Order: sequence, then structure tokens, then C-alpha cells
Amino acid sequence: MENSKKQILIIEDEPDIQELLSFNLDNNGYKVYTASNGEKGLEVARKEHPDLILLDLMLPGINGLDVCRIIKSDQDTSGISIIMLTALGQEEDIIKGLETGADDYVTKPFSFQVLEARIKSVLRRVPDNIENTNTIKIHDIKIKPRTREVKINGETPELTFTEFQILHLLASHPGWVFTRYQIIDKIRGDNYPVTDRSVDFQIVGLRKKMGDKGNLIQTVRGVGYRFHPDES
Repeated sequence: MENSKKQILIIEDEPDIQELLSFNLDNNGYKVYTASNGEKGLEVARKEHPDLILLDLMLPGINGLDVCRIIKSDQDTSGISIIMLTALGQEEDIIKGLETGADDYVTKPFSFQVLEARIKSVLRRVPDNIENTNTIKIHDIKIKPRTREVKINGETPELTFTEFQILHLLASHPGWVFTRYQIIDKIRGDNYPVTDRSVDFQIVGLRKKMGDKGNLIQTVRGVGYRFHPDES
């Protein structure tokens, strides 16, 4: 079966949900690992390097957001896809989860059929995450996709996962105009509970961190955003 090569780690402290997910994923051909807290989840993730993690946010010990941050900041595990599972469904919660580095965000209660569709969608997108691994140099900005490093005028700003994704997308296509929904689609894939307002929020934060280079991200009124081309 095609899914038999895909490994999924479930980090979930509710036994009933963990058992239900494990049973269904196993029946659908996935190799399944489980953990009931953040510490154990990190241990399994580092040892097994699963293709995807289903991550509950309200965990005992290290919470889900911190687990996500740790996984995405470690070069050995940063490539692991993460889908957050949580009862926290407000827009600010979703933005916080995606900003931390999650690939998708599914609110409880959920249908397993919908969740599996999300899993397949995320796993299909994994190669797209490394679509362009060449270092980008433009306007005294250097972006290294492989190590997720950014240098601006020799300084290293601390960008969130999503801010880096947006900067890399725009800077790798200078002069191209992207709508807000194209930005969402390019950095997260389709069918995500992210609004155009949250993209604006990310752009504002990114511009501030870029300092005097922030104005290189230009607003195209009524359309979206573009990165100023290097015309030198």
C-alpha cells in the first residue's frame, strides 16, 4: 500500500483520541508512533524522524506550541510536517499555531476522513517546501533556504517560520505580484483556515524586522504584495 512507507507520530494525551487515530491510521497503511506528552513526543520525533506529526496543543509538560517550535528550530527535525489538533479554534489561536511552524491546523471535534485528506495534502506538499534551495542575494539581503538563515545589511533578524516563508517567496520572485490568497496557497497549500487579514498581519511584522529594507515589500493596492526588483 502506498501509505505504508509514511510514518506518523501522534502526540496526544487523551487516550481515546490517541487510540482512535492510531487505529484508523494503522488501518490506512501508515506506520504509527504515539506519545502522551511533549517530552516523549520530542524523544520519538528525534529518534524515528516521522514524515508527519499530529500534535495536540494542550499537553502536560511541554505544550504543543513549544514542541512545534523546538522541532522546527532543530535542523535534524525541521523538515517534519506538523498538523496541530486542538479545541482552540479562534483565529488568533490558528495564526499562532501556523506562525510557530505548523503545516496545518485542525480543530476538535473532527472527522477522520477530513483529517486524512489534510494528512495526504500535507504529505504531497513536502517536496514543494524545498522547491528552491539556492541562496538568494538581492538588495543586500541574503536568504539561505536550506538553513533558513537571513542576513539583512549584515544583521540576522529573528523571523518566525511564516515570516521566513513569505520573505523567501517574495524575494525569490522579485517584481511578481502575489495576492494574499496566492501567498497562503504558496506557503501553506490550499484549504487552510487563514484569512487575508492574517497575511497583512504577517507582512507588518516582517517589514518591521527588516528595518530600512522593509519598504522593499510593496503593497499593490487592491491586489496584494510584491518584492521590489533589483534593477542595478
